[in-house]
Amino acid sequence: MLSPLSPFSPRSPAREEKRFNWSRPKLISANSGTGHKVSFSGSSKSTKSSNERGPSHPSQPSDSSRSSSPQTTPSATIWPPVNDRFQTRNWQRIDRQSEALWEETVPLPIESQPRPFLIYHDSFLSLIGPAPTLKILIDDSRAPYFHEAGVFHPKTNTLFITSNLLPDPTPDAVTTANKTIVITRLEFFSPTDFSRDKVRCPERNYMANGGTNYRDGLILCAQGSLNEPAGLIYMEAKRPHRTCSLLNNYHSRPFNSPNDVVVHSDGSVWFTDPIYGFEQGFRPKPQLPQHVYRFVPGTGDIRVVADGFGRPNGIAFAPDERTLYVTDTDAVRPSARPTWDPTRAATIYAFSLLLDPATQAPFLVNRRVFAHADAGVPDGIKCDVHGNVYAGCGDGINVWNSGGTLIGKILIEGGVANFCFGRKGELWAFGEKKLWRVQLADGTMGALLKI
Repeated sequence: MLSPLSPFSPRSPAREEKRFNWSRPKLISANSGTGHKVSFSGSSKSTKSSNERGPSHPSQPSDSSRSSSPQTTPSATIWPPVNDRFQTRNWQRIDRQSEALWEETVPLPIESQPRPFLIYHDSFLSLIGPAPTLKILIDDSRAPYFHEAGVFHPKTNTLFITSNLLPDPTPDAVTTANKTIVITRLEFFSPTDFSRDKVRCPERNYMANGGTNYRDGLILCAQGSLNEPAGLIYMEAKRPHRTCSLLNNYHSRPFNSPNDVVVHSDGSVWFTDPIYGFEQGFRPKPQLPQHVYRFVPGTGDIRVVADGFGRPNGIAFAPDERTLYVTDTDAVRPSARPTWDPTRAATIYAFSLLLDPATQAPFLVNRRVFAHADAGVPDGIKCDVHGNVYAGCGDGINVWNSGGTLIGKILIEGGVANFCFGRKGELWAFGEKKLWRVQLADGTMGALLKI
């Protein structure tokens, strides 16, 4: 739900005063052996304003107040081809020892990253394969149509994506503070050949955000409005995309604005519920803390399973479902001018899932910090079949192994709020006005669909 506001994006006023970031190691040319600088893609070449990104996806502050003085850029060591099989030149290998060094000035990106795949650990090589690619599928300057959800429906070869907040001048939109969210539907005929249209549900606007596969359709987080309740809805994957409400209250108390959702193999639905709708003006004052919930559609049972978050956001299970990951994006607060607070959480928490011996009811125990994003906040989160954890961050998609070690990054200009696995190493990344396609190794499959 949040912008991947990055410490590597244009400085906020607070960051202008305190310049103490660490530097990346120098980039060493594989041919000449001489060092030169390359810039990271923490923001696009033409920096977007907060109005362009939309208030539901707090973005980096406007660069109107940026200093025009030269800035240093982070860099890394090129991973050289080791044999004929590895001839790709779009990798860089990170020297962790050099990365830990400090500089007096803040390293900031100023151009697009020409080599988007960063190798922090050799295990990332097998995930990206011998020839990984990063390409733009759609570049739509009109509006931020590619923001959240990201649900791929294999039977129909369709991908559903929810937009950021869009202006809506119609009289009916007064209950959503004259904002709306649209769902884009892409039907693929090949990796680069597809049709694009909007999902036109006959029901009212639910202000959809996160989503996941469920039975023959999908579940979407309905953020609600000033009049309509928030909760979970089910939408059919095939036209006319009929919807129905699955849940709209916690024991008669209204939810805040559900953000992301995942389904366990036992059929239970787990989701986060931050207060972004209230902060963005289209939900009433919160009546509940910012919880993580577990809902059983068959029985109607709804339970709080975790609390104590600043802004709970993305949610995902490990492949064996013994671990649940939840992102906390408290470091970025939505407002007319979204703010970045580096002292607040930009964190992924891990929980162990245990069953009560007497009732077999699941409980989340052993809460622990899994990782802290070094660029922006970790928004959407997914796992692959090998147990690696992916999160949309301020500089693209960051990847950790199951032990919490950062093993690689896919640098994407402007950052990524969310993303979705397709088939055989295919991954779509959502950059607001741009839809990116990433091709990794065939065996790098999402843990949810395993295709």
